[in-house]
Amino acid sequence: MLHLQERIKKEYNEKVKSEELRVKNKSNYSKDGANADSSLFTLHSSFDKQIVIFGKNGHAEVIGLVGQTEETAIIIESAEDAKKLDFNRDICLYSQTTMPLDEFRKIVDYVQQHISPEATFTYYDTICRQVANRMPNIRSFALKHDAVLFVCGKKSSNGRVLFNECKEANPRSYMIDTASEIDVRWLQGCESIGICGATSTPKWLMEECKVRIEQLLGCHE
Repeated sequence: MLHLQERIKKEYNEKVKSEELRVKNKSNYSKDGANADSSLFTLHSSFDKQIVIFGKNGHAEVIGLVGQTEETAIIIESAEDAKKLDFNRDICLYSQTTMPLDEFRKIVDYVQQHISPEATFTYYDTICRQVANRMPNIRSFALKHDAVLFVCGKKSSNGRVLFNECKEANPRSYMIDTASEIDVRWLQGCESIGICGATSTPKWLMEECKVRIEQLLGCHE
């Protein structure tokens, strides 16, 4: 399977080739308007394709993907953003690997419902399942506790996605990357405190956070 960036680059190159062929045919048939229109019509669909990326504006992965299209790709961050697409033109959809799977499916459903019969829609589910499969469990976990400490590096993409899911389920969720960041005020009035992390968070780091919580609450044996 082609790497995501390579796949998007290939898609863009095919679009550019269509543009070059369109220009060539326009030159060949310029003396005959009717022939020119007929020739261009057969190439229009490929040339006019919208390459769409479901992702966060400014995210490093998205910047890299957009760069493969020489900044021509359209970025959408939600199913709501999909409404701005032109459904009379072909659409090819990709995704940042750490975006929510549920939202991606909503976008696919919306485009399929609104795409013109004269246009085509293709999509590639490139979302990381390690993140997507954990989301339901993260939500359930967050709801079971009064407060949640989410342990991961601040620059972790999958960590940020999982933390946001956690925060949405339980507003008293806090992201930390070391035990020393724990603020005792977060723990006040809590009967149950949950500790979880990103897919790459080591167990020993979460154990350190548990020990720190016990120290702060004065319950360390």
